[in-house]
Amino acid sequence: MAMAKENTTLATDKTKMRSRPLAATLILTVGVVLLGVSVMIAISFGAADITFNDVWRAVFSFDASSHEQQVIRELRLPRVLGALLVGASFAVAGAIMQGMTRNPLADSGLLGLNAGAVLAMAVCFAFFPNTSYGMLIVFSFLGAAVSVALVFGIGSMAKGGLTPLRLVLAGAAVSALFGALSEGIALYFRIGQDLAFWYAGGVSGTRWSHLAILVPVVVLAIGGAITISRSITLLSLGEDIATGLGQKTKHIKLFGTLIVLVLAGSAVSVIGPVGFVGLIIPHLTRYIVGVDYRFIIPCSAVLGALLLIWADLIARTINPPYETPIGALIALIGVPFFLYLARKERRTL
Repeated sequence: MAMAKENTTLATDKTKMRSRPLAATLILTVGVVLLGVSVMIAISFGAADITFNDVWRAVFSFDASSHEQQVIRELRLPRVLGALLVGASFAVAGAIMQGMTRNPLADSGLLGLNAGAVLAMAVCFAFFPNTSYGMLIVFSFLGAAVSVALVFGIGSMAKGGLTPLRLVLAGAAVSALFGALSEGIALYFRIGQDLAFWYAGGVSGTRWSHLAILVPVVVLAIGGAITISRSITLLSLGEDIATGLGQKTKHIKLFGTLIVLVLAGSAVSVIGPVGFVGLIIPHLTRYIVGVDYRFIIPCSAVLGALLLIWADLIARTINPPYETPIGALIALIGVPFFLYLARKERRTL
């Protein structure tokens, strides 16, 4: 009993010392405003020359007879909202993974979840070509689940158990395997063109029918992540501390893993295997708001959404009328950031 009290005090003190609620409140308040402004800016730019007045009318007083408003309502708006949801999904998934595993290199792309989801979609396109978008999300979820099982299984087999470095190496191996299998299926069944969109990364194909499925799935998953955020904070401080405070760590890890699978699988079904969002955003958020995941998760969702909206805007305006893959743009930031973290992690081993 005394030990539990001591652990409680220690964990509370650590969290209070390194959490910044005012910074989190500022991010959420300003971030939501910036999201609204960013959405309006993003739907104002594109191949068609459309004025801001047309954008305003398309959103708030839609006229079906106007071609400009049709472009905004049917093409640009669902695309931008898709980028918002995908960015939030990848960022929250990365935050949960880093908190649960205490691994600063954890990310759905680095640990093979994205590759598993793409392999599942390749199988879906090859054998079930008329699959609905809802079933595509289910296939992505199952592919990500298989990938997680393999990564954690392979990483745990080595002597000394699962370490952050082994987790990343296992993720790289599984990603390479699943990537090769996806390409093999694409070549054999001649579905390379169908998969090219997901390999490149982009939200141009997002439609309202997709959002009708994606919105409730992502909102519920992020809500679940916020619900267990306090438990994730305790896990990030150490499993012994969490257990000493009465946390059912296995249940929390299972629930957290399911949330990550849903978020990563849903995001990949929309944009493809875009990596590094779940690596960069949680680190940036943790640097600003501290170690309390009650702040990290919602702030990561906002910052991740902002990153993807602006990445998509840059991708379609940097070289018009062609689109630059979003994955390539984010990798320009993500790769140096990953190398910096890997070097830093190596020094602590």
